[in-house]
Amino acid sequence: MTELSLRELNRTLLVRQKLVERVALTPLELVRHLVAVQGQEPNWPYVGLWSRLAAFRHDDLAALLRERRLVRSTMIRRTVHLADAADFRWLRPTVQPVVDAALKAPYFRDEIDGVDLEELAAAGREMLAGRLLRRGELGELLADRFPDRHTRRLAETVELLVPLAHGSETGVWGRWRNRYVTVGLAEEWIGAPMSAAPQPETLVLRYLAAFGPATVADMQAWAGITRLAEVVDEMRTRLRVFTDDQHRVLFDLPDAPLAEPDVPVPVRFLPAFDNVLLGHKDRRRIISEEDRKRTAKEASAGVPMYLVDGFVHGRWSLDGATLRILPWHPLSAPDEAAVRAEAENLLSFVAAGADADEDPKVVIEA
Repeated sequence: MTELSLRELNRTLLVRQKLVERVALTPLELVRHLVAVQGQEPNWPYVGLWSRLAAFRHDDLAALLRERRLVRSTMIRRTVHLADAADFRWLRPTVQPVVDAALKAPYFRDEIDGVDLEELAAAGREMLAGRLLRRGELGELLADRFPDRHTRRLAETVELLVPLAHGSETGVWGRWRNRYVTVGLAEEWIGAPMSAAPQPETLVLRYLAAFGPATVADMQAWAGITRLAEVVDEMRTRLRVFTDDQHRVLFDLPDAPLAEPDVPVPVRFLPAFDNVLLGHKDRRRIISEEDRKRTAKEASAGVPMYLVDGFVHGRWSLDGATLRILPWHPLSAPDEAAVRAEAENLLSFVAAGADADEDPKVVIEA
């Protein structure tokens, strides 16, 4: 089996993630290619698409939500993502085991112990039929049926038990944190029923197209589900097989492109939770283990990072109208100029239409 170097895996991942050069895909085509785009907070998907698309405006994504061509909901890794509506129909049932597992955590278990979950799911469906409700409103309605329970936890439990879609206003540009979330029945949002059975083979094939070559552990870390080894074993004759620098077996699509290790890569700014940062169990192909540990304790809050020569080089943040860059490694003069130029481009995008009391500026911390 051919051994792929870390740099070959890095360049191949960046090509497949559309980060080597901005591409002329539509936002929907890009989201479909990436399978699902992390949307934990409203603004971050916009930054991720801006970094990949040749011509992208804020309303290009917002319009897809308004038109219900995208679904914003809980899916892979039990976190909020955006997915093509047709893909969500098979994706959510496929990753439902990891969604269900949340109910075993104390956060839920202590509040819903003794509740008939089938009855709760049926009540949620009944209350959401034909309309969208804020989670708080849904919880209050459920509390009338299930008294002496934490109202928010009741609503959140329904969201785990029943595929729901978030209202389009929940994902519009303008907020770095969720203020409120409206939810409705995903089948009504999409206008079609959810798939009757999980589709793990589809999951593997779509994942490899955007993230391969990869190990089974990588696939499982990205999706949040287990038992994919037996699925891949059945598909093995249809896949290419490589090894990495640790002699682990990597699987890939037979016709998927591999990139040369010396492909030049521009500076790229990534949003918190970006796909390319969370798509593998072994993330060394994009971020060193030392750098990953710098932010491990902040992972749940999300850390926006930037790439130099294809690898994570540091982090960035917005402070009012100031984009602050914290390098973790020394910057050469040409790299610093490239980082500043791309940061200024990003700042123009995120500040578009905003009424700022101060002039936008980029600050690279010493």
